[in-house]
Amino acid sequence: MDKDSGKAFDMRLFKRLLAHTRPYRLTFYGVALAAILLSGFAVMTPIIVQRIIDDAIKLGDEEKLLFLTLAMAGVLLGQVICQLLFNYYANWLGESVIKDIRVNLFKHMLGFRMKYFDSSSLGVLVTRAVADMQRIGEIFSQGFFVIVADLLKMFVAAAVMLIMNWRLALIVFAILPLILYATRLFQKAMKVAFAEVRSQVSNLNSFVQERITGMKIVQLFTREKIESEKFRVINEKHQNAWLKTVWYNSIFFPIAEIVSSIAVGLIVWYGGLQNVSNLSKEELGTLFAFILLIDMLFRPLRQIADKFNTLQMGMVAANRVFKILDTQSNIQDVGTVVKENVKGDIKFNDVRFGYLEDEEVLHGISFEVKAGETVAIVGATGAGKSTIINLLNRFYEINSGSILVDDVDIKDFSLASLRSQIAVVLQDVFLFADTIENNISLKNTDIGRDLIEDAAKQIGVDEFITSLPGGYDYNVKERGTMLSSGQRQLIAFLRAYVSNPSILVLDEATSSVDTYSEQLIQRATEKITEGRTSIIIAHRLATIKKADKIIVMDAGKIVETGTHKQLLKKGGYYSNLYEAQFLSEEVA
Repeated sequence: MDKDSGKAFDMRLFKRLLAHTRPYRLTFYGVALAAILLSGFAVMTPIIVQRIIDDAIKLGDEEKLLFLTLAMAGVLLGQVICQLLFNYYANWLGESVIKDIRVNLFKHMLGFRMKYFDSSSLGVLVTRAVADMQRIGEIFSQGFFVIVADLLKMFVAAAVMLIMNWRLALIVFAILPLILYATRLFQKAMKVAFAEVRSQVSNLNSFVQERITGMKIVQLFTREKIESEKFRVINEKHQNAWLKTVWYNSIFFPIAEIVSSIAVGLIVWYGGLQNVSNLSKEELGTLFAFILLIDMLFRPLRQIADKFNTLQMGMVAANRVFKILDTQSNIQDVGTVVKENVKGDIKFNDVRFGYLEDEEVLHGISFEVKAGETVAIVGATGAGKSTIINLLNRFYEINSGSILVDDVDIKDFSLASLRSQIAVVLQDVFLFADTIENNISLKNTDIGRDLIEDAAKQIGVDEFITSLPGGYDYNVKERGTMLSSGQRQLIAFLRAYVSNPSILVLDEATSSVDTYSEQLIQRATEKITEGRTSIIIAHRLATIKKADKIIVMDAGKIVETGTHKQLLKKGGYYSNLYEAQFLSEEVA
C-alpha cells in the first residue's frame, strides 16, 4: 500500500495527470464551460418556480404563467444540451488521455532491461496497462469534472438561497457542517480502502495469469485442489477489500439522506409557521424554491463523495502507473554507431557480470570469435553459457570489462543497429497468436511473402508449412500452441534465417526437436553459417564436432578452448563432459 494512502488527495500527482490534457486543451476548457453552464441552468429552475408561484399563480396572471413556463422549457432544453456535451466530451477527454499514457507506458516498458521483467509480476504489469488505465480515464469522465460541476451547483445554490431569504439559508447552512464532516471522514476511509482494492486486484490478476500460463504443470503434478484453495483465499481477500468499500458507502449515504431530510423538514416547518402566522405569506414560492435548492445543495454533496471515490481510485491507479513510468531500468541507448552490416568479429575482454549485485555469474571471461567462425559453447547447466548471449545482445549491462563487435564496444552501437545484426534462436521458442508469415517476418515490411517462401524452400521447411491449413496464413494461436515443439523450432529458425544476420546465435536450439526436424535445422545451419559468425550453445554432438572452436565453461569461467579433437586429446574437463553427456548419443 502506498505511503500516502491516508491522504484524501494528492495534488502533486493530480497536477502531473492534468499535464497530459495539454494536447486537448480546447476540449478541456469546453468541458469546464459546460460544467459552468450546467450549474447556471440548474439554479434557474428553482428561481422560475418561485416566480411562477408568487408572480403568476398567486396573482392569477396567465400571460406571465405562459411566459415563465416557456422560459422553464428553454432552461431545461439548454440543460439537456449542456449535459449531453459535458458527458460526451468529458469521456472523450478521459479516453484520449489514457490512450496517450498507455502508449507511453508500453513504449517505456519496451525499453526495460530483462532484469526488470525477471523480478516483476506479469499479471501486475498487465493490470497497470489495462485495468488501471481505465481507472485513470474515469478521473475525467466520472470524477474531476463531475465534482467541479457539482461544486459549482452547490455554491450557486447557496448564493441564491442567501439572496432569496437569508433566514432560511442560515437554517440550511447550520445543517451543512454535519454532512461536510461525514463526507471528509468518508473520503479518508475510502482512500485507504481503494488502495487495498487495487492491491488485491493486482494479486488476483497475477495469480490467474500465472496459473493459466502454467496450467500444464498444474495438471501434470495434480495441483488442482491446492491451486483452487489458494485461489479461494486470494479471491476472498479481494472480496473483503471490496466489501469494505460497500460498508463505508452503506454508512455514509443513509446519513447524507437523513441530514438532507432534516434540512427540508426544518425549512417546511419554519416557513410554514411563518405563513400560518401570517408573518410572510409572500414567501410561499420561496419555500418551494428552497426545497428544490436544498436538493441541489445536498444531493451534489452526496454525489461528490461518490465521485470522489472514483477520483481516488483513479489517483491510486495513476500513482501505480507513474511509478512504472518513473522506473529507470532502461538500457542506456546512447550509442551513435550504426552499421548496416558488420563482419562479425567478437571479443570478450575480462567480462564480469552478475544478475544480482552480490552474486557474480561470469568471472573475467575473455575469448575471441573471428568473422565467419562457428564457435560452440559447452558446459554444465548454470555454467554461464546463455548469459554470454544475453550480454552480447545487451539485455543486461556488464559489471566490468568490455564486449567488442568489429573492434567497436557494443555500448557505442545504437541498440537497434546492434540487435539487427544478431539473430537468436532460443530453446524455448515464443510465437505470437498470429499467422506463420507474421511470426517469421514479425511484420517487417522488408521481408515479404516471396522472400519467406524462398527461404523456407532452401532449408526444406516449405513442405511442412504448406501442409498446414492455410499454409503461411495458418494462425498458430497463443504461444504457438497449435504447433509441436519441433515445428515451433523450425519457424523460429526460419525467422532468424530471413533476417539475414551477420551473427547467428543458437541457444540449444535443437535440444527439443525430433530427429527429422533436427536434420532440417542442421541443413539450414550449414547454409546460414556460411560466411557468418555463429555462436552455438551446444547440445547435440554433431554441432560440436563441426565447430571451428569449442569454448568449455564451468562455474562462470572458461576452463578450456580448442577444437573437438584437441580437447579430447587433453583429457580434461571437456573430455569428461563428452564421455558423460555426449558419448551416449554417439553410441545410440
